[in-house]
Amino acid sequence: MSTLSALNPSSILVLGGTGKTGRRVTSLLGPAARPASRSSATKFDWATPETWEPALAGATAVYVVPPDNPAALAQFVPLAVKSGVTRLVLLSMRGAPDDDPFEATIKESGVEWTVLRPTWFMQNFDEDLFAAPVQHGELAVPAGQGIHPFIDVVDIAEVAVVALTQPGHAGQTYELSGPESLSFAEMLARIVAVTGNPVLYTDVDQEEFAASLRGLGYPDEIADLVTMLLVRIRTGEEAHLSDGVQRVLGREPRTFADYLGSSNFV
Repeated sequence: MSTLSALNPSSILVLGGTGKTGRRVTSLLGPAARPASRSSATKFDWATPETWEPALAGATAVYVVPPDNPAALAQFVPLAVKSGVTRLVLLSMRGAPDDDPFEATIKESGVEWTVLRPTWFMQNFDEDLFAAPVQHGELAVPAGQGIHPFIDVVDIAEVAVVALTQPGHAGQTYELSGPESLSFAEMLARIVAVTGNPVLYTDVDQEEFAASLRGLGYPDEIADLVTMLLVRIRTGEEAHLSDGVQRVLGREPRTFADYLGSSNFV
């Protein structure tokens, strides 16, 4: 992207810089990126406000992977604006309510903002929540036979970089999805076709699933949120496609086959 060459080195602060989207945003931005996390060279911890101001020094834009607590974001954004940040791009989620406190904080910041609302990530199958169960041969979630247009996080990262570096995206909320809606059973069948390792899909009760997340150390509010989002897939509320990738990038989103071809499964 030609715009990137005009940016100052490390002028874009990438929160969650080691995460699924953050590290890909960092890679695409190149020298313009300043990845920040608890383990990065630039230290950033939502629970340690003393790390915020040093991370912001000299930054003109921020890719915001929000904290669990909206109050922390409400404290961070005014500090970012005071530090000279003029553009904020928030990673939100599909289904966020219109009065979502995280989105409200970004929209009321007084600077240019863009909100990204992606669907579930394809990379959850090999990098995160579903990876261990898939590896062990059984994935049990309360999604029934519902279908959902999972998105490749590479698409999210590319949209984020455009919003961070190019004009024309201020004040926009982009709904992002993959190009096809699939059930968990269909996605697992495609994974099995690549790996040759059988994986059983089991539909489970939502309370049982939430309890299992708590047993893994997830806070109650996160366990309940993840469970609720999966139940929305079961009920068919999450089957529809979105056109945000096409609107921003001018191409179709990556397919599940594209994801598998670059995943840890191959």
